Amino acid sequence: MATMDLSKIPNEKKLHLCKWYFRAGFALLPFLWAVNAVWFSKEAFIAPPYEEQKQIKRYVIFSAIGAVIWTAALLAWIIIFQTQRAAWGEFADSISYIIPTGIP
Repeated sequence: MATMDLSKIPNEKKLHLCKWYFRAGFALLPFLWAVNAVWFSKEAFIAPPYEEQKQIKRYVIFSAIGAVIWTAALLAWIIIFQTQRAAWGEFADSISYIIPTGIP
């Protein structure tokens, strides 16, 4: 997996980019939280200490937590919907894009 090369970016810009990805994740784009957590994890936990690192670490942790929560919620919805779709009847049909044939 390729990661972004953050070594050429000034620390202030790293913080700005990390903060931007974190905030953009609130626009129902949890994938950005996952990307943020992956891209900046080395910067937050492995790189030698610098002034902005503490804030970056905070954004990385919250991004990872947000991505995990969204993943768990999506997985729960998929499992519930797939196992209960037939029992939900007309309501499930109305929220389905493709209605499987052969299920009463």
